[in-house]
Amino acid sequence: MNKETKNEVTFFTFDLLKNKNLKHGFSTRLGGISTGVYDSMNLGFGRGDSDENVHENFRRMAKALDMNYERMCLSKQTHTTNVIVVEEKDAGNGIKRPLPYDDVDGLITNVKDMPLVTFYADCVPLFFYDPVNEVVALSHSGWRGTVGKIGKVTIEKMTASFGSNPKDVLCCVAPSICKDCYEVSSDVAEEFIKAFGQENKDRLLRPSIFNPQDKDKYMLDLWQACKLVFLEAGVPEENIEITNYCTRCNPDLFYSHRIMGANRGSLAAFISL
Repeated sequence: MNKETKNEVTFFTFDLLKNKNLKHGFSTRLGGISTGVYDSMNLGFGRGDSDENVHENFRRMAKALDMNYERMCLSKQTHTTNVIVVEEKDAGNGIKRPLPYDDVDGLITNVKDMPLVTFYADCVPLFFYDPVNEVVALSHSGWRGTVGKIGKVTIEKMTASFGSNPKDVLCCVAPSICKDCYEVSSDVAEEFIKAFGQENKDRLLRPSIFNPQDKDKYMLDLWQACKLVFLEAGVPEENIEITNYCTRCNPDLFYSHRIMGANRGSLAAFISL
């Protein structure tokens, strides 16, 4: 991953997606105009920040990423595995007009100059690019989305809608909570064992660092889980890039729900053909 700053806006990009026929980036909390708990690049509407501030932050991100602010298409995330294809008519959803959909954690398009946008504050942002058919996608993969293998769902929908071959798809994991910060209870751990099999338990789960005596607590590796999902979907390992930046470890750079709770801003992932 690369940390970049343009027009005083700091964001991250992937080596795997550089110099391709697309623009992309993952925001930090730096470079916006929001104040207080939203300081400063809050990209989340409906969190208590003023809409005027959020729109200005989007404009600044759009300028830094050289994207079209007025044609952005936003998600409406509820920790599902619902992934939809968006079309020309969806340009501006959430920016120029209210969102016409609910319960959407993944977006796919082949429309040029229509940036897709999804939101985060510890959950895992997934980026997808099919360079053969010119298709991009973003998906929000929290623990529920990861158990539901939203990464695989997204690739399958790219295949069904646009003929994508998983062997061609480039997949990236952006900054999110790391395996040394993400403690979960045994019921969540059991869901991952069911979804990924007993043979992957030791790759994904280990005793809690924070509560080593508590047999009901585990550390969970969402990055490794998402990689397993990509591989299961048929993506070659060399087509996968995974961040080394944790949102909880770097509260100066990122909003983290684990640290800040609900009184915080939102980060965002952006991708556009």
